[in-house]
Amino acid sequence: MSRLDRERTALVVVDVQEGFRPVIDGFEDVARRAATLVQGAQVLGVPVLVTEQYPKGLGPTVPEVAEHLDGVEPLPKTVFSACEAEGFDLGGRDQAIVCGIEAHICVLQTASALAARGVQVEVAADAVSSRAALDRDVGLERARNAGAAITTVETALFELLGAAGTDEFKAVQRLVK
Repeated sequence: MSRLDRERTALVVVDVQEGFRPVIDGFEDVARRAATLVQGAQVLGVPVLVTEQYPKGLGPTVPEVAEHLDGVEPLPKTVFSACEAEGFDLGGRDQAIVCGIEAHICVLQTASALAARGVQVEVAADAVSSRAALDRDVGLERARNAGAAITTVETALFELLGAAGTDEFKAVQRLVK
């Protein structure tokens, strides 16, 4: 695996929606960390893709994330892998950071599909969850077995930064504090 490079990386935010809020283990942390990834991606010029699983039933992307999307329109889907959603396109990027809900279903199937396409995938473990902790853990293990690396929000953002002492570094540092 090569280091994440902001010219090669896209952020994929999977189904961080209102309908999941009451049932997902650690939902508030996942939403906060997904929002941090979105904001960091914007600071670094990394494109963001957002999906919503059956938005008619599960509602929109949560405000914690949505307020930072700056014109990025969520892609509605009923398929589990975001890669199969109409309009899903990494724009030629060959690295992806994946976060969202649920770790053992949509996140796993997205990470697996991306890896099968030859994309270097990193799943942000602190920005994914499931209804049950065991499902989250199994989802992360299966993503790793499918070829994804497991990372954290802070690790991914600082890897994309590459160095301190810039305005971007200061902006990202503020986000992770």
